[in-house]
Amino acid sequence: MDIPDKLLEIMKQDGVVAIATLGRDGQHLVNTWNSYLRISSDGRLFIPAGYMHKTEANVAFNPNVLITLGSSKVKGLHGAGAGFLIKGKATFIKAGPDFDFMKEKFSWLRATFAVTIDSITQTW
Repeated sequence: MDIPDKLLEIMKQDGVVAIATLGRDGQHLVNTWNSYLRISSDGRLFIPAGYMHKTEANVAFNPNVLITLGSSKVKGLHGAGAGFLIKGKATFIKAGPDFDFMKEKFSWLRATFAVTIDSITQTW
């Protein structure tokens, strides 16, 4: 999947990313930072997981995730501020090249949270 340039620009800005999952106990939301996101060579979204234990349990039950992120510093659809909704399927990777790639950038991570993107929608 092609990653929109505006989304790549947002990933360089300060801002909060929200990650929603659904598990046996219901919905769960966790946050990370825009600047922590990386795109793999094959177009997956990589996020360093330090804790995210509940998120990991939910993904094992149901791999579907919703992710939102935005920045007030990037021009959006109607002026200042742009945001995106990403839908995809996630997995946690604890060894191998995808783990090593992220471990080099984030020494504190315990896993690479990898999302195969199904859709990207600019929301504002």
